[in-house]
Amino acid sequence: MSHNPPLTDWHGKTVWLLGASSGIGEATAHALHAQGARVVVSARNAAALDAFARTHAGAVALPLDVTDPAAVRAAAQTVLAGGTLDLVLYCAGYYKAMRATGFDLAGMLRHQQVNYVGALYLLDAVLPALLQRGSGHISLTGSVAGYRGLPNSLAYGPTKAALINLAETLYLDLQGSGIGVSIVNPGFVETPLTAQNSFSMPALLTPAQAAAEILAGWARGEFEIHFPKRFTRWMKTLRVLPHALYFPAIRKFTGL
Repeated sequence: MSHNPPLTDWHGKTVWLLGASSGIGEATAHALHAQGARVVVSARNAAALDAFARTHAGAVALPLDVTDPAAVRAAAQTVLAGGTLDLVLYCAGYYKAMRATGFDLAGMLRHQQVNYVGALYLLDAVLPALLQRGSGHISLTGSVAGYRGLPNSLAYGPTKAALINLAETLYLDLQGSGIGVSIVNPGFVETPLTAQNSFSMPALLTPAQAAAEILAGWARGEFEIHFPKRFTRWMKTLRVLPHALYFPAIRKFTGL
């Protein structure tokens, strides 16, 4: 049984993607446009959004900073005024490797503002309209880094763990309301964020492959869309290990 109403026909549907100037967000916007959706793209990089809109007929560029609640609210009002909002994807992300020995409060808070608090600003701006209409879909981009604590993920991991918990609770609260909720938990995808990693990334996907997985997950009505399975299933196994086994396993696999 599907967890959410399956999303298979995108023709004439309006989708709003936040964090769509590069990586997974841009690739998903491209894939949705190819399926006939009316795509609204947001991010800070106005030039990248304008380039996307020029090459995707009917697409709308709405530049904004997700850490600015007034900007998110104003953009949401513009999107909602344009008609029915059928799906919103929050994929704005910030990542810098950090370990406790190099604890940086400003960096910790920057991750929190972009990765998590921005999603709260979005919910505040769109949830009342979706509830009033009794339809639509909210999708948040988490990460397998949110499953359990990992070295180098001191700032990033907790924000993704928070998004996973938020999505689970939203799903429970909104079930039966007509509103779908999904969490996207990718493994490693070739993006500007992962380009910073100096280690070998197993099962690395292109953004286009990630976008295809996301659309397939929405079509199946899945709550959690995780990929690539050959990597994420291994991460899920680690998730259920007791701490006495988990910590040594992570040290062995990462060398950290």
